[in-house]
Amino acid sequence: MFPELASSPESLSVHYEDPMSSAKIQHSLANLLGTINSMHRDTVVLCIGTDRSTGDALGPLVGSRLRQLGSCGFHVFGTLDEPVHAINLVNVLEYIKSNYRNPIIIAVDACLGNSDRVGYINVKPGVLHPGTALQKSLPAVGDLHISGIVNVGGFLEHLVLQNTRLSLVFRMAEVIAYGLAGFKR
Repeated sequence: MFPELASSPESLSVHYEDPMSSAKIQHSLANLLGTINSMHRDTVVLCIGTDRSTGDALGPLVGSRLRQLGSCGFHVFGTLDEPVHAINLVNVLEYIKSNYRNPIIIAVDACLGNSDRVGYINVKPGVLHPGTALQKSLPAVGDLHISGIVNVGGFLEHLVLQNTRLSLVFRMAEVIAYGLAGFKR
């Protein structure tokens, strides 16, 4: 029903309406974390975004849902009540680095993309570059990342994020949260 991009053990791109999307995210995370030397390292899920913009609320929605589901063996930063965004990202990263010994960071954020990719969730190795759609200069974060394409990019991104359907963002956040919660380290 929804075409997947050619995925490898290193990455995944799946539409949130795929009935197996959470399980595929869970499997991809297991593969990616298996390639990282994760012995005795804390895992931090860093959910980036703000509740002041519908399109940018994906991260905080994922973080809040993870807190409701239980930590599942990792530490969660970025919720609707305590979002991690452009203003406090550097401070949160400093806190994580000073309180967790060599943590594995899974970064979660919304992004904009082509119209045919809206609704896709990507799980990839490497850093996430938050704020790119709004031309913000923020530190790259994560050992691996999960991004959700919530709307179309390319023109007036700030307005596009403000006018993104909350229903889409909420459903994508649920899929991501269940994929993370189902993953056992």
